[in-house]
Amino acid sequence: MKPTLQLRLGQTLTMTPQLQQAIKLLQLSTLDLKQEIQDALESNLMLETEEEGAAKEPEAAAEAAPEAAAETPAAGEAEDEREIRIDEPSMPEELPVDTAWDDLYEGSGTTAPGSGSLAGGEDVGDMLAQQSSAETLQDHLVWQMELSHFSPLDMRIAEAIIDSIGEDGYLHASLEEIAASVDGEPELDEVEAVLHRVQAFDPPGVGARDPREALLIQARQLGPEHDGRELAIQILDRHFDLLTEGRQERLLKRLGVSEEELAEAIHLIRSLNPHPGSAIPGPPPAYIEPDVFVSKREGRWVVELNPQAAPRLRVNPAYASLVRRGDDSSDNRTLRDHLQEARWFIKSLQSRNETLLKVATAIVEYQQGFFEYGEEAMKPLVLRDIAEKVEMHESTISRVTTQKYMHTPRGTFEFKYFFSSHVSTDSGGEASATAIRAVIRKLVAAEPPGKPLSDNKIANLLAEQGIKVARRTVAKYRESMGIPPSNERKRLA
Repeated sequence: MKPTLQLRLGQTLTMTPQLQQAIKLLQLSTLDLKQEIQDALESNLMLETEEEGAAKEPEAAAEAAPEAAAETPAAGEAEDEREIRIDEPSMPEELPVDTAWDDLYEGSGTTAPGSGSLAGGEDVGDMLAQQSSAETLQDHLVWQMELSHFSPLDMRIAEAIIDSIGEDGYLHASLEEIAASVDGEPELDEVEAVLHRVQAFDPPGVGARDPREALLIQARQLGPEHDGRELAIQILDRHFDLLTEGRQERLLKRLGVSEEELAEAIHLIRSLNPHPGSAIPGPPPAYIEPDVFVSKREGRWVVELNPQAAPRLRVNPAYASLVRRGDDSSDNRTLRDHLQEARWFIKSLQSRNETLLKVATAIVEYQQGFFEYGEEAMKPLVLRDIAEKVEMHESTISRVTTQKYMHTPRGTFEFKYFFSSHVSTDSGGEASATAIRAVIRKLVAAEPPGKPLSDNKIANLLAEQGIKVARRTVAKYRESMGIPPSNERKRLA
């Protein structure tokens, strides 16, 4: 074939480095953004915070002042003064201090670690404890295991059992699985014997395989002075199903006790903890920092960026002035590349802030009813609604609303909290899923303790308010909020 030249026209979308960087910054959370900014400050010599720049300007002026003074006739006197300072004695062996050791610590002599206290009354042990990491349930159990007298094989079994205990305090592995994971393949009787020893650890009920066993372990650990203890153990051991179903008349017949004795035993059971793992706080919570603040001023809802979310950056003017045009040396190329990257980074940050503020403002304008009246006034909202309002793509709105938080008078919420599906109403309008959940929560809170509302009854009450919701939808919303069914709510009343 004969080679030829052809001219074709077409459109392509190219992801430039600037666009990639802008998209990356847009989807970062506030804490991740701070780390990204810190990395950029450490790797790019052209970048600096405005606070650093303001602090350097007086120092630069002070450094420039001696150079100007050197041209005056008093320069010789300055040299004499420097010579005098050099001839002075060097730093003394002991420097004067404005406080004494006895002013900070009470008493004399040494104190045991963790037992000292400051003069202001603050305990040193408490101060050091605040700086240490929180103890997890696994750490607490391992500590008790190491204090117990286990044989080498039992120690390995105990370690396997503790590894199989979740944060809720329950054992999430069978005895067979634990035996198979231990070297030496112990018998199931040996594994169960070690499990009983672990179940005697603190917190009470840890290592149980179900709520019945957790409550039974706790009841057996109670002292004989607790009224109804023996009857509570008998109920948990043999009649737990009748207890959970609320069949008290059947229990009275089975146990042959009076109503007062049964009520006393049930009261004792309810005082136990069905979640043994909750007794250990676990790791500290992950903190969030809001990206925007929402407040009402002069009758209007105002959205502002959090000034502490990210430091304000600028290009270092001293280093930028060193870049020379037409110079192709390696040093000048490095300075030029750093300058270009710094400008791109600052522009990407500005674009992120503008987009964040624009999207947050659109959400607040759309959901003003929530800010005025609460969850029941939440409107149905999808990404497309905000995308059309701010004239952006839905993928951009998705990035902006992920891991971004809004501090409001009603609390701190993620941007995605304000987006929910809709349900049609009899009037032809729409109700958001968040508003329906709020109404269900309100109905359940106001129900009679002895006659809780069923899912079908809640659906009928919603229909009376013009909201068409199926019974299975009510059940789904109720379960998502952690509300038990009506028969369990009656039992817990």
